[in-house]
Amino acid sequence: MKKNTAYVQAYEYLREQIVDGEIPAGTKLVEDKYAKLLGISRTPIREALRKLEEEGLVKEKKVVQPTEADLRDIFRVRILLEGDAARTAATYMDKETLAELKETIVVSRRGNHEEMMNSNKRFHDIIVESSKNRFIIETINRMQSIIYLFRKTVVYHDRPRLIDEHEEIYEAIERRDAAEAERLLQIHLQEDLDFFLHISKTK
Repeated sequence: MKKNTAYVQAYEYLREQIVDGEIPAGTKLVEDKYAKLLGISRTPIREALRKLEEEGLVKEKKVVQPTEADLRDIFRVRILLEGDAARTAATYMDKETLAELKETIVVSRRGNHEEMMNSNKRFHDIIVESSKNRFIIETINRMQSIIYLFRKTVVYHDRPRLIDEHEEIYEAIERRDAAEAERLLQIHLQEDLDFFLHISKTK
């Protein structure tokens, strides 16, 4: 197994286990244990833990449970940055990228939950990448575990109008309405946050 493949496997496995609550908050993540479980060396486990720490799910090799205040603060940053990216996308996105953005909506409407997860991520990634701002891109990348936590909740619990909102954002970008693209994307993310917090309280 290639080192990079082992790292991705370790990262995705640990992230999934933490997000699903299979590894509770406060649990110490022992490299040897997960290396044996996944049949890989300790190095990719160590790299996965480092990335999860950067993304806010792990601290000093222990699972962190973000508070509601943490989640609200993190999402506020995302709302501001992705809103700005949507404004830039509406100004500069080329036809090929617009077509790719549209395809994510098509896939989401006809796909299963896993396909929706992937297309949802791609929709937001395309917009963020279109900012051409490496600081925005890097900041959003450091938030990927928390974003994944939200994405899984809104997709698997079938948040109303999720894909309709994607289509409205796409249409604003397509007609080069920068202010509307920014406004719609910020509302969309606020709806994600509100839905996630509602679901979390009813579990």
